[in-house]
Amino acid sequence: MRCAIYTRVSKAKVQTTDNQLLVLREVAQMRGFEIVKEYTDEGISGAKGRESRAGFDALIKASVKREHDIVLCWSVCRLGRDLSHLVSFLNEMNSAGVDVYCHSQGLDTSSISGRMTFHLCGILAEFEREILKQRIIAGQDRARAQGKRIGRKSNMNDGLIQSVKFMRNKGLGIKRIAHELQIGIGSVYKALEH
Repeated sequence: MRCAIYTRVSKAKVQTTDNQLLVLREVAQMRGFEIVKEYTDEGISGAKGRESRAGFDALIKASVKREHDIVLCWSVCRLGRDLSHLVSFLNEMNSAGVDVYCHSQGLDTSSISGRMTFHLCGILAEFEREILKQRIIAGQDRARAQGKRIGRKSNMNDGLIQSVKFMRNKGLGIKRIAHELQIGIGSVYKALEH
């Protein structure tokens, strides 16, 4: 079985990936895996998305191309600290038919218990999104109750409203008014309603 190894440390000056590599190479040897490539990110937080982590991004691209069958990493937190990023990664691996093994937790998506843990991660991510959504809605409701405006500030002012009405009274069409004043057609209609 072909494997890829992924290692990451947050502080390159203080930490090194050497210990992770040593253990994961041993794991690969004990399981009879052929190490195809090792991917490393040093000095990059796991909270960062894949676009900020060149090694992680390359790993995902290689996985999608099926250049390996399984990804070995030291710990789940080496893959990511943001649950939604982690679940997204696991979904991509699952879609590509690539398994993931996290040594510290013994998480192996090639086993039934590993897949169960994988699905539990998905449920937790969905739960986290719902909680966040409820908090946002509650915050918006509280702000509305306090008389605060929700959303983008309107660029509509008295001068603009008067200009729209003046131009309309002169017989100009809605599109022409919008073009002349460099505003949207919807803004012209709103101004005319005032």
